[in-house]
Amino acid sequence: MKQSNSQILPTLCLLLATFLWASSFIALKLAFVDYHPMVVIAGRMVVASLAFFFLLPRFRKIRIRHQDFKLLGFMALCEPCLYFIFEALALKNTSASQASMITTMLPLLVAVASGIFLAERFSLQNIIGLGLAMAGAFGLSIGGDINEQAPSPLLGNLFEFLAMVCATAYTIAIKKLTSRYSPLFLTAVQAWVGALFFLPMLLLPQIQVPDNFILIPTAAIVYLGLAVTIVAYGSYNYALSAMDAGKASIYVNLIPLFTILLSWIVFKESFSLFQYCAGFVIFFGVGLSQGFWIKK
Repeated sequence: MKQSNSQILPTLCLLLATFLWASSFIALKLAFVDYHPMVVIAGRMVVASLAFFFLLPRFRKIRIRHQDFKLLGFMALCEPCLYFIFEALALKNTSASQASMITTMLPLLVAVASGIFLAERFSLQNIIGLGLAMAGAFGLSIGGDINEQAPSPLLGNLFEFLAMVCATAYTIAIKKLTSRYSPLFLTAVQAWVGALFFLPMLLLPQIQVPDNFILIPTAAIVYLGLAVTIVAYGSYNYALSAMDAGKASIYVNLIPLFTILLSWIVFKESFSLFQYCAGFVIFFGVGLSQGFWIKK
């Protein structure tokens, strides 16, 4: 069965979102070298919030239903608030590649949650594709060596799993909200709530606020705020408005592939034949789940 033309744009948006999310692991690792994680997270939220202020005249036309305030708050609490805290803790203890491996749990978690809360169903082809993609992503990540970037990988991977639980709840909330609000508006809400949530944390005594700007981590914060927070989340939210949450989340399995590729470029991490094979399995599994390889 060929993928319909109506799904081409959402698919491209998902590919863009997963690539940018993969790059966020690299950017966070670079920023955490010189800045406290809370400084990095608050900074990216402020950058994204300031960018969205240019769209305030457009957002003023939106009327939020009274019954949706709780769901909007729940969405923003799950992601970015709790999600970013757990991800920061994860990347302080494990490598970017190890953390990206845990993201392969998201499609399974979303599939279960969407079946319970959204009454979505997976076909056998979707399930097989999901299983292949998850197996490939797992193999891709464990094929690399553990190095000094992962001082406590077990603890870090646990924090990343908790981040995926938050991402699951966020995905379900977004799927409900995109039927009434634009993906761009929902992304702006995330940025504004995130900024209000993380900025007060900079007043905590254990958090050292830098008194000067260092080029690489500062550039990483700007990149995280503009490219990842705005473009990636905006693209993902749009895709969720156009397809089932369970099917969209399968593309998350591409994150480890992109992450390890970027880690190889930035941190000079080497590839093995096993990792190349695992990467192929990821692409095949994602394609199978979306009906790319089977024609009727």
